[in-house]
Amino acid sequence: MKQLPDNAGFLPRDRSWHPDALTPAYKTSVTRSPQKALLSFPGGLGEQSGPDFGHDMLGPLDNDLILNFAKTGEMALGPRIIVRGRVIDQHGRPVPNCLIEIWQANAGGRYRHKNEGYQAPLDPNFGGCGRTITDGDGAYEFRTVTPGPYPWPNGMVDWRPAHIHFSLIGHAFSQRLITQMYFEGDPMILQCPIVGSIDHKEAIESLIATLNMAEAVPMDARVYTFDIVLRGRRQTFFENRWEGL
Repeated sequence: MKQLPDNAGFLPRDRSWHPDALTPAYKTSVTRSPQKALLSFPGGLGEQSGPDFGHDMLGPLDNDLILNFAKTGEMALGPRIIVRGRVIDQHGRPVPNCLIEIWQANAGGRYRHKNEGYQAPLDPNFGGCGRTITDGDGAYEFRTVTPGPYPWPNGMVDWRPAHIHFSLIGHAFSQRLITQMYFEGDPMILQCPIVGSIDHKEAIESLIATLNMAEAVPMDARVYTFDIVLRGRRQTFFENRWEGL
């Protein structure tokens, strides 16, 4: 068989990169993992033909979690950070017009959710969610605060490391990817049972944002860089898709 160049179609990748659906140390996977063989259903026209995103749908503070839920003249509490990066494909080409949504706990490790069980205080000026659209170079940026770690009812003393949830939507409703971003140097990453379900060191490393003090804003915010790669052998690890966007 003739060897195709690297830029021909999608690069193949090892599906063992993804952990097993059933990983008992992550207790929720016991009830969430499939009990029967999976079925494939064709996508409908609505799933394949939209959505159509444009920058006119975004508010001026949608990507600024420090201010987008705050009262006038107030700000969210916590160490201020900027999270920026690029969404690229397996060949390094930019992916423009990709809607990115994030959600996270506040600086004390608490989510603004009615079923939240952690008793850390809510920040009245922090909603915990934001969105943006990648530009022509695939670049994105969020301003936020460092989320705190928090306990969760998996084991007696299990805690989630500080993290930010990412959702990416491509050019169709069926093209949605979900992942989590962790922070460089956090010793709790490798103690997390969810992270522990990932067998490959490289896959875990693809979820860790790099501290970039060269771009820090003086007297304001540190900067973390988190590039997202779709498909291919360098793909960022995603929770819900083996094959990428």
